[in-house]
Formats: sequence, C-alpha cells, structure tokens
Amino acid sequence: MATVTTTQTNKTVVPVKVPIKQTNGLLVQLTTAGVAACIADLFTFPLDTTKVRLQIQGEGGAVGQSSGVVRTMMNIGRQEGAMALYSGIVPGLQRQMAFSAIRIGAYETVREKYKEITGAKEGVQLLAVRVAAGITTGTLAILVAQPTDVVKVRMQAAGSKGQYKGVMDAYRSIARNEGFKSGLYRGTLPNIARNCIVNVGETVVYDAAKDYFISAGLLNDGIKCHLASAVIAGVTATLVASPVDVVKTRFMNSPHGKYKGAFDCAIRTARSEGVAAFYKGFNASCMRLVSWNIMLWLSYEQIKIQIKKHN
Repeated sequence: MATVTTTQTNKTVVPVKVPIKQTNGLLVQLTTAGVAACIADLFTFPLDTTKVRLQIQGEGGAVGQSSGVVRTMMNIGRQEGAMALYSGIVPGLQRQMAFSAIRIGAYETVREKYKEITGAKEGVQLLAVRVAAGITTGTLAILVAQPTDVVKVRMQAAGSKGQYKGVMDAYRSIARNEGFKSGLYRGTLPNIARNCIVNVGETVVYDAAKDYFISAGLLNDGIKCHLASAVIAGVTATLVASPVDVVKTRFMNSPHGKYKGAFDCAIRTARSEGVAAFYKGFNASCMRLVSWNIMLWLSYEQIKIQIKKHN
C-alpha cells in the first residue's frame, strides 16, 4: 500500500498593501469647489457689481456719485435695468470654475503635503502651514484665472453701456487693443496679492475656525459650525483685503497708460482721495463676502457629504 507523505512548507506571508481609492480625489475636490463657488456667485453677484461701481466712483464711474450699497444698487437697476447687476456673470462663473476650484479645491491636498514635509501638527507651525498652503493655491489660481477676472471687472464697470457685444467680444477686444500682458493680464501682481490675502482670510480662517469649534467641543461638524466659520472668514477677508481690492479694481478698469503700475495707482488714489478711498465699497464688499462665504462653504460641505454617501 503506497504511503502518501504530505510535506508542509512554512511560508512567510507578507501583507500586501492595497491602495485605497480616494473618493475625494483632487479632480473631485477641484470640481466640488468650482461648483460651490458658482452657486455662491449666482446668489451674490449683484452685490459684487455694486462693490465694483462704488470702488471706481472716484474715477468718474457710472451711476453718479451716490454712496451706500442699497442706493447704488437701486440706481443701477433703475437707470440700466436689473440685468446690469449681472453684467459680467459669465466670465465671473468662468473665473470661479478656474480660480476657486484651484484655491479652495487644491487647498486640502497642498496643506496635507506641507504638513507631511514639515511635520507640523498643531500651534503656530500648523497655522504657518495653512497660510503657506493658502498663498500657494491663491497664487496658482490667479495665474490661471486672471483674464476672466479682468473681463468680469470691465463688464461690471461698463454695465449696459454696450462697450462689449458679449463675453467673447470682451476677451477679443481687450487682447486686440491692449495686448495679452497689458490687457488680459493687467493687474496680475496686485491681484495675486489681493487673492492671497483673501484666500488666507477665507480658506485658512474657515479651516482654522471650523477646526477650533470642533476640537473645543463648541459645535459639532455640521451646518451651524460651517455657518459660524463662514461668517468669521467673510468678515476677516473683507477687513484685510479691501485696500488691495480697490487698487486691483481701479487698475484693471483703467484705460491703458493711465497708471504706470499698481503701486502708482495706489499712490495717486491716496493723494487725490485720501486713505478712506481704499475702503470705498467696504459695506458692499463685506455684505458680499460674508454672504458669498456662507453660500460657498455650506454648498461645498453639503456637496462633499453627498459625494461621500454615493461612494
């Protein structure tokens, strides 16, 4: 009778790391941020147009020299029609899909990468990492979206004057008459400065405020927490960015050659109108940024929740 011998071999089982699919990949984060920003723009664009008109008043902007958010908005609607409040909405949405998608959508990825490099976990180090991530994504976003911002500001300032036949005509005429660098990329440096400040004021402050509310046990990670963090972010962004925002708006909207540069625009504004000119349109800007941040972050967080549910 044949004997069957079974030989058992001891083998070392090496665990294999299976890559986990990230449901919120970078592309999804960029798209989510862009869509949320567009939703916010659709609701708050009239306030943005009002802010632009108030900021250029000292340069002889349209709709008289009226002061105040409500009066200016009413004058625009009465003299130019309600749709004038949405002049520049198309390049505005284009801007959000490029600009906000990068500065907000890429923020978490860049922040985590910087945390990994520096080893920062809390305190001043973590704050510095957040600020660095905000500046990085804010700068990249402007380099991509600058032409859309120029066209948006020009169309908002022009209103119903018929200066441009449409969005594509605005892009073409600015590029043809003023050039690529002096036209579509005019005011890039003050815009980078302004949007880095805004990104730190909005994205970084929102991130830090939300983290504090949750870690301190003051609020749960929900709508109340997102709302409170968004309000803080909107007010902070307005306070720190208003002077640069006024210079950016005036420089972008000025005829070619009027100013030697953004710094010259700032100096001449201060000399002719005083320091208070840098806070023209502050109420409109604050109302717009606070309401915009509320719409943005509530939309952004809810879209992220729905994405997680379906993955």
